Amino acid sequence: MSVTKFQAEEQSGGQETRAAICGLCPGGCAVETVVEKGKLVDVRPRSGIPFAAICLRGRHSAEVVPSPDRLKTPLIRVGERGEGRFREATWEEALDLVATKVKEIGKAYGPEAVASHSGRGAFEQSLLDFNVGELVATSLLLPFGSPNISSVASLCYVSFGVLAPITTYGLLANQLAPDFENSNLILVWGANPATDSPPFMFDRILKAKQKGTRIVAIDHMRSDIAQRADQWIQIRPGTDGALALGLLHVVISEKLYDEAFVETWTHGFAALEAYVQTFTPEKVASITGIPAQAVIDLARELATAKHATLRTYTGLEYSNSGVQTIRAVFILWALTGNLDVPGGLYINPVPPPTIEKTPVERPTGATAIGSKEYPLFHQLTGLAQFMEFPKAVLQGDPYPVKALLNFGASILTSYPQSAIFEEALKALELLVVVDRFLTKDALFADVVLPSTTYFEIDSYQRYPGYVRLREKVVEPVGESRNDILILRGLAERLGYGELFPKDEQEVLAKAFARKPELLEALKASPDGVALQSPPKQYRKFETGQLRPDGQPGFNTPSGKLEIASSLLAEHGYPALPEYVEPSESPLANPELFQDYPLVLNTGARIQTTFRSQHLNIPGLLKHQPLPEALIHPEDALKRSIVEGAKVFVTTPRGKVEFYAKVTDRIPPGVVEINVGGGSPLQAPAWQKANANFLTDINNRDPISGFPVFKALLCQVALAEGKQAINQFPKGDMHVRSKVAS
Repeated sequence: MSVTKFQAEEQSGGQETRAAICGLCPGGCAVETVVEKGKLVDVRPRSGIPFAAICLRGRHSAEVVPSPDRLKTPLIRVGERGEGRFREATWEEALDLVATKVKEIGKAYGPEAVASHSGRGAFEQSLLDFNVGELVATSLLLPFGSPNISSVASLCYVSFGVLAPITTYGLLANQLAPDFENSNLILVWGANPATDSPPFMFDRILKAKQKGTRIVAIDHMRSDIAQRADQWIQIRPGTDGALALGLLHVVISEKLYDEAFVETWTHGFAALEAYVQTFTPEKVASITGIPAQAVIDLARELATAKHATLRTYTGLEYSNSGVQTIRAVFILWALTGNLDVPGGLYINPVPPPTIEKTPVERPTGATAIGSKEYPLFHQLTGLAQFMEFPKAVLQGDPYPVKALLNFGASILTSYPQSAIFEEALKALELLVVVDRFLTKDALFADVVLPSTTYFEIDSYQRYPGYVRLREKVVEPVGESRNDILILRGLAERLGYGELFPKDEQEVLAKAFARKPELLEALKASPDGVALQSPPKQYRKFETGQLRPDGQPGFNTPSGKLEIASSLLAEHGYPALPEYVEPSESPLANPELFQDYPLVLNTGARIQTTFRSQHLNIPGLLKHQPLPEALIHPEDALKRSIVEGAKVFVTTPRGKVEFYAKVTDRIPPGVVEINVGGGSPLQAPAWQKANANFLTDINNRDPISGFPVFKALLCQVALAEGKQAINQFPKGDMHVRSKVAS
């Protein structure tokens, strides 16, 4: 059924059909919804309008929104932490209790003893805009005096989105836009666009392919995009940095780089030229498993495509040199003449803000946890590094943290060595969880606050060059509230309610306060408004458009594209994009490899879940009812493993139960496991399958602090009907000593 106007409604058989924005995730896809007697009963795709799409999860929204598992009222703990025993409470009682405890803890230990953490459930547009933007963390505690605001930026996106591009180009990655439509070559590296939320780039790549544009995918497994690509380059997990340096070796040694650009606009080229001399194609082949000739051919193709564009994302973050790997790729793009040119990697200008919000000063007392260990991370994000949270709680280092406000995050399924984070949550004097469903984190909470889905609120959605209003499709389930209004309620009780809008009408008014005519246009244009943008200008580094002082160059300390990063050197990190072999790998740790002879990857997205979400939704579980470990037929045969067999995946940290997916999509010697399992509402098999019982809290990228999720060692064996042992023994002193380090 087609709908041509946003508020068009069709009454048929008691059903109301209207166009809307999907409210299941922050992607903002334009969809058609069907409501019957106030209940969402269907979500359908739309076409012919900007940013219309629907994924498998979105198609099952009618199961998610009214799910009997939804949190419906505030809850206050009455049992022991972890038991999940609560009583219902009013909003006033729950918010008063939280504010009172926060004040008491702040008075007893200092405001820095109260921390916040935000996750994927806090990505709604107004939440981002009225807090600290795409880094997700809420600013709620800053006026209270705590520097300890944090988010999933502690283990996702920041290496790609902030650290690598700022230390190289002097800008954020959200300004870098692949020009698929005008490119002769698309390289997809560290991403699988088919699983993006939203999938808009995937659609553009497919259209480019239909037009004849060549696509090359670099991935350890034959992902969706690798299957569709003209060439799939299979790589050993965690060695992408070596490949990038090998490509630079060929480009430099064969003088395929843009010499005028290098001479005028780069800093550190001579040092890079010397460093990459050892990364010959043959050497790179021995590290990555990619044939030497394939390295040579790809380097030549990138340098001569005129032009090549890049789709990369967070997949390159999770090795021991994640930040430097991404920097090497960005440098490669610039040296081959593919930066800010038609068909290359375009630099978008920063649009002027439309929002008006209360300015918040940063606390001047204690420094944030993790700022000593990861100073550049803190300097460029302003956030605490949450990987250091257990040490602060359990060891009082650098000082005690006694309270945590957790907004829309599942810490115990997201962070490495979950048992250590669980111990930290148990030790808190106050844990508050804001969510739509009862997560494992919530079992340890003193107060649980129910939030709405985005189908249940009025807000807005920004897209590249476009914006539309989000209109409520159904009323909130139970007493659930809009996240931003929960923040308002807490802020009022802490003495600074003006920090957040008081209602959804004020959300819209403040979001467009600097451009009220745009809000009026949006109200009159239900399908959204295309924003006026100047004609594209290329090579903006030549005309002073990348620097605040208007001078030519890049917004870096040297004013040039920094191959040798001044910021990294200032903090004691290697200035060049150096490659580090994964510390837990066949080459770096051959002794461990004897006992754990398979390379473990975690984190590849699947279509039925959104991180740890939706593993309790029957319709989605039908598509994949069990957590899978992907293993190559050769490795399966050696272990007498057949398709669907229950297996144990084991690392030095723990043992977790999965079900074998025997496939040649994965190379021999490599295992890929699903993530997201480990929460109490999930299907029983998924409840046992917490991949982060296998990962390592101490194995990190030294610049970002990100855990190594994609280059570990493991063993896989038939479970033989035994119960999975998917947690550490209590009182494991080896683990404890590592937290204290």
